[in-house]
Amino acid sequence: EFRRVLFRSKFKLSRLTDLPQIESARTTPIPGLIELKVGNQVVYTDANGDYLIEGQMLEVKSQRNLTEERLDEINKVDFASLPFKDAIVWKNGSGKRRLVVFADPNCGYCKHLEKELQQIKDVTVYTFLIPILGEDSKAKLDNIWCVKDRTQAWRDWMLNGTQPAKTFGMCASPAQRNAALSQKLRVQGTPAMFFEDGSRLASAASAAVIEQRLNRATAKIGG
Repeated sequence: EFRRVLFRSKFKLSRLTDLPQIESARTTPIPGLIELKVGNQVVYTDANGDYLIEGQMLEVKSQRNLTEERLDEINKVDFASLPFKDAIVWKNGSGKRRLVVFADPNCGYCKHLEKELQQIKDVTVYTFLIPILGEDSKAKLDNIWCVKDRTQAWRDWMLNGTQPAKTFGMCASPAQRNAALSQKLRVQGTPAMFFEDGSRLASAASAAVIEQRLNRATAKIGG
């Protein structure tokens, strides 16, 4: 039955040229409503593929966001396998909780997030720099990475606006590797965060929200 649903949905929805390829279909708690996995997102349709719904599915009784839970499942990553050697690292307190951030040096939302992260206690932050905003971002990335204390250079720039010293290609930065990694993980913008339970948050967030996500990740991995 799902093969037929998948075929009908692909055929009818193919006219939506901006819709990514439909990869799978499955039932939802709502009778007659089908979930379609498209890339790293989900949308909903009827059994005939006549209608397309984009949005959040909430279970009123439990107040669970079923769409968010499904996206966490689809986009889960193997946190421990990430190449931390290519990240800028800093920690507050014990550093026992871990968080990965993908950021561009010229991203305003990334700068806001960096300020929020300073309020989080007992966390280690690994920042993978990706230059998605142009050549100046690539130049800043290289300059920050190649100075003796890249962590301080990163924080000076993101928190205080202090321009990184020019290093004139004194070392090989991980810009290309980080860009490839971001594509593999389907990071579509900055900032993007990954937590130890493999879940992600593809936006900037307040310290309170990040704290909640860190606690949830710690509980899931039994920390």
